[in-house]
This record gives sequence, C-alpha cells and structure tokens, in this order.
Amino acid sequence: MKKLGLVVATALAVAAIPAHAGKVLDGIKSKGQIVCGVNTGLAGFSQADSQGNWTGLDVDVCRAIAAAVLNDANKVKWVPLTAQQRFTALQSGEIDILSRNTTWTMSRDASLGVHFTGVTYYDGQGFMAPVKMKVASTKKIAKGTTVCVQTGTTTEKNLTDFSRTNKLDLKPIVFEKQEAATGAYFSGRCALFTTDVSGLASIRSKDAKNPAEHVILPELISKEPLGPSVRRGDDEWFAIVKWVVYGLLEAEEYGLTQANADKMADSTDPVVMRLTGKSEDTGKHLGLDKEWLVRAVKAVGNYGEIFDRNVGSKSPLNLPRGSNNLWSKGGLQYAPPIR
Repeated sequence: MKKLGLVVATALAVAAIPAHAGKVLDGIKSKGQIVCGVNTGLAGFSQADSQGNWTGLDVDVCRAIAAAVLNDANKVKWVPLTAQQRFTALQSGEIDILSRNTTWTMSRDASLGVHFTGVTYYDGQGFMAPVKMKVASTKKIAKGTTVCVQTGTTTEKNLTDFSRTNKLDLKPIVFEKQEAATGAYFSGRCALFTTDVSGLASIRSKDAKNPAEHVILPELISKEPLGPSVRRGDDEWFAIVKWVVYGLLEAEEYGLTQANADKMADSTDPVVMRLTGKSEDTGKHLGLDKEWLVRAVKAVGNYGEIFDRNVGSKSPLNLPRGSNNLWSKGGLQYAPPIR
C-alpha cells in the first residue's frame, strides 16, 4: 500500500508541475511580438485598411493570443500569405501561427508538419453565380460550365470531386491569388465562382459592383472546418494557441465579455472564478499567468463577440451563427472545460 501511495503522490506531483515556456514562446518573448500568417485580403476574416490596420475573425484570434502571452493585443506582425505560400511559411518558421481561413484535413494535419489547434469557423464550399444566369441550385448547373477557383486549396479538389461525381465536366479556370480569381469571375471570364460560403459572402460584399446581382447557391458540396495551425515540435506553444481558442468559447458560454471582464472577477460562479483566475491559476499549466484569459477577452471579446463583429449580425456580411453557435444553442462550438 505504501508503494501504491508513493506512485499516486508522485503522479499528482508531476501533474501539478507548471509548464515551461517552449522554444516558440521564448522566441516570441525575445522579439516582443507574435508573427501571424493571414489571408492577403478576405473581408470578415483578415483584411487591412488603407492605414495598414488589420481586422477580421482570424486576425482577432492572433490578437487574443498576443494579449494572453504578451499582455498587448497589438504586438502582432501580420504576414499576408496566398494559399500556396501559407504552409511553407509556417514550416520554415517565418510565422509563429497560421490563422488564415484554412481547412483542417487529415493529410494536412498528418503530413505537413503542422498541428491544427481547433475550429474557429465551421464552413462549407459553395458556388456563386450571376443572377442573370437563373441558376437557383447546384442541381441546375449545366455541363461544361466554367468555374473560377484558387489553386493550392481544398476548394480546387472539391470542385474536381463534385464535377466527377455529378458527371458535369466542369471547366476549372485556376488562379494562384484570390484577387485574380474574383476579378476573373466579375469580369465574366468564368460563369461561376467557388470557394467557402463565408468567402463567397465576403467577396460578394466587398468586390461586386452590385451584390444583389450575384446569388450564392444554397447547397454545400463539402465540409470546411477552418482554424489556426502551428508547427509541430513545440507542445507548449500548441497548448497555448489551442486553449486561448477554447477559452474564448468558454468565456462566451459563461457570460464573460469584453465589457464585463473586470467586473466578473467578483463572480461566485465556480467556472467564472476559474476563468478569471480568482480561484485557480490555470495559466501555470500553459507557462502563463492566471489572468491570461481575462486579457484575451478584454482585448477582443469572447468568441460570440468576435463572430458578430467580423462576420455576423454586426458586420456587413451578416452571416448566421448556424453551426458556429455554441453547443448549448444547437451549434457545433464546444470547448473542453478549463479547469
């Protein structure tokens, strides 16, 4: 019994040891900023204005991490990347995190030397067509139709699968950059445009001369769970990014917002007390301090606030929460407990 007790005590002691920083976090602290890879320009997700100020859901993820790690959401260097550049930039160490509307797939997760850290937007691929074409459904797409698509994406592969499955012999016209693909579509070079539905809504809102002249077909042809990823080989950094994302979800579930984050520190709710660091120092498991999550929420809001501001009801895109609602409200967003 004494031996068993010693084993249990040792296991508990090991479990309680605070995490050490890890090479990536050490490097971030040394240079005083997080290097975040983002889209070259996708409204609602990552886009810079004329002054070089970046906004979007993917942008806010990086800003939340910077707040948690460096106590300043503005300590981020933005690196705009095309679809073809993004994984090379992450693998080479040019960026610390890739937060660029990127689909989590098995081949990417298992063979590219990266770890996906969670899903920040559940999406699906669709098609956009000019209203004048009178195509109300993917079932009405004619054989041999030309489709603008960005190369180096799951979108291109999904288009091929959809065409083959439905014997449509669609004619992809591929472009390396998103801007080139959308420009070709709006100039009439392609009959249809395909990408994730959130992207279609963004492109229609931002780039169409008259958004009402373009319709997004109702059917989805794929699953596109989008989320940030990090390089393999640094479990400590992987854990930080993962739990900041989960923390933003947990904050929404328990009513911790950008406006009330300080006030909620007086809550007697056991979960809120853990989230705010009042009753338990969860940060020590990540190599951070106990107020890591409060700083993240004060900087960008909880997940619901981030969603609404960038792509939801308070944004020009006005996308419904749908699958991106919390699990308690019929959606798929579910965070493991922070405890």
